[in-house]
Amino acid sequence: MGYTESMTDQTQTEQFTPDTFKFKFSPVMLALFALLFVLCAAGIGLTTWQFVGFLKSGDLASPYEWMKYLLLYLVSVLLAVLLVAMLVRSRYVVTDKELILQFGFIKSRYQLSKIYSVRLFKGSRKLAVYFDDFKTEYTVIVVKEEWYDDFVQALVKRNARISYDFTTAEEEKNWKNEQKKK
Repeated sequence: MGYTESMTDQTQTEQFTPDTFKFKFSPVMLALFALLFVLCAAGIGLTTWQFVGFLKSGDLASPYEWMKYLLLYLVSVLLAVLLVAMLVRSRYVVTDKELILQFGFIKSRYQLSKIYSVRLFKGSRKLAVYFDDFKTEYTVIVVKEEWYDDFVQALVKRNARISYDFTTAEEEKNWKNEQKKK
C-alpha cells in the first residue's frame, strides 16, 4: 500500500539544531479559543463589577466575600494564561534524540529510536508517525501541509531507519470499503 522510501545517507552521530514546527489549529479550535477568551474577559469584568459593589457596601469584614473574589479572579486569569500558552507554545520539536509534542504547558516526549515509520495519507491529508512502542501505536501530526516534507526530513535525518510512505486517496477508499465488508 503506497510508496516506501528509506533514507540512509545521514549518520546517527551528527548533531543537529532542533527543528520546530508550529501546531496548526483548525478554524473550530480557533473559534473555541476566541469564545474562551471572551468568557475570561467577561469573568474578569463581572467579578470587577461585583467587587466594586462589595467595596461600596462597606461590609469588608467578610472573609467569604474576599475569598470568592480572589478565587474568581484567579480562575479567570489562569484560564487566560492557559489559552495564551496553548496558542503560543503548541508545536512539535525534533531534537537529536526526541520528538517533543508541546501543547501549552503539556509536553509529550517520544524517542526517535522508537519511531519506525511515517505515513502521509494523501486522501485525508494527514501525516501519521508510527512507533514500535506498545503503549503508543501512532500519533497524527497537525502542521501545515506544506511542512509535511520538512517534518519528515527532520525525523529521517536524525534516524535513518525511519521509513516514509504514502497512500493515495484511491487506496484509502479501497481500504475503507474492505473494512466495511468484514
